[in-house]
Amino acid sequence: MDAQETTAACRDAFAELASPACIHDPYPFMRWLREHDPVHRAASGLFLLSRHADIYWALKATGDAFRGPAPGELARYFPRAATSLSVNLMASTLAMKDPPTHTRLRRLISRDFTMRQIDNLRPSTARIVAARLDGMAPALERGEAVDLHREFALALPMLVFAELFGLPQDDMLGLAAGIGAIVEGLGPHASDPQLAAADAASARVLAYFGDLIQRKRTDPRHDIVSMLVGAHDDDADTLSDAELISMLWGMLLGGFATTAATIDHAVLAMRAYPEQRHWLQGDAVGVKAFVEEVLRCDAPVLFSPTPRIAQRDIELGGVVIPKNADVRLLIAAGNRDPDAFADPDRFDPARFYGTNPGGTNPGMSTDGKIMLSFGHGIHFCPGAQLARMQLAESLPRIQARFPTLALAEQPTREPSAFLRTFRALPVRLHAQGGG
Repeated sequence: MDAQETTAACRDAFAELASPACIHDPYPFMRWLREHDPVHRAASGLFLLSRHADIYWALKATGDAFRGPAPGELARYFPRAATSLSVNLMASTLAMKDPPTHTRLRRLISRDFTMRQIDNLRPSTARIVAARLDGMAPALERGEAVDLHREFALALPMLVFAELFGLPQDDMLGLAAGIGAIVEGLGPHASDPQLAAADAASARVLAYFGDLIQRKRTDPRHDIVSMLVGAHDDDADTLSDAELISMLWGMLLGGFATTAATIDHAVLAMRAYPEQRHWLQGDAVGVKAFVEEVLRCDAPVLFSPTPRIAQRDIELGGVVIPKNADVRLLIAAGNRDPDAFADPDRFDPARFYGTNPGGTNPGMSTDGKIMLSFGHGIHFCPGAQLARMQLAESLPRIQARFPTLALAEQPTREPSAFLRTFRALPVRLHAQGGG
């Protein structure tokens, strides 16, 4: 970075992350920030942590050193909370709750959203993957370009969510159409028109989920929504309709664009590192290692969108974070910290080979370091295993079906500062031996 860029970075890293240069490639700036200003105070007063050790500590310290904003504080941390439906919904999600409320809600989800439930989705996920690849094949085999982002990466989580929630696919198509608008509206630099579009989309999602809950209550099926609204003979506690609607909204928002982006990044990694494709051609352990390394190298969420409020003055790296300051975590920078992962810009699935991504220390490398893309501690992403399952079911099949898949032109990224997602990823087949 030149001197002018360095000065700008010191003023506001969040603005720099929204710049066209960082949208294209944020990692040089993140490296600079981690090395020169790892406890960064932005012009807005927000703090941003970029070292792995600090981020990992902050994730584990939720409930001790950090807390979520109390309902009466929403206007302070979300100035538009008084008028925005989407902002209020985000503030009501599980990620914003502290114990004991968080403990209660997490327990109620976990009793039904289990690995068994996710494993039950594997056969239908495999069928969806095969059908989407079948649909892409004719155009690819004619030598045409296909937008893999739209035709596969977005479609897969959308259709898996339809299975998970017990929705008709057409209904999920309608809901998914508004997810991009909600994500854009919740971005830190969103305009008033973008937030208004997000609120309109959120209102449609809420109305649908309210009706869905009533349908599942009177006609339950074998899906997660039916289980969450159903009675549990051994549990007097249940989710209220408002809690369940907020939870479904959060699951859809948090698991849709992020899973699609990771599929896109995985396909780019398959093309960029052909010497690493063998991980997708062997056993399930190798596939898991490839998936974890994609998540480490290209975290779909660059920094935590939800506030962590300092409960006391906290000193990190010689910088004092004052009590009640809003602290965010630059997850993607922590994942590429050389103090945590040797040669961190190198794509190397061996870092995770033989580890257990869903075990007691999820995301741990062979060196005992935690991959941060799903968070850690009490706010570890509840949909992490669902995302991993979709990646594990799809990537080997893409590689086997289209081994010469290559970029048709440069992908187009969404202009988001905190979500590293795509607008288009055009691909085509090359002849065997082609580049």
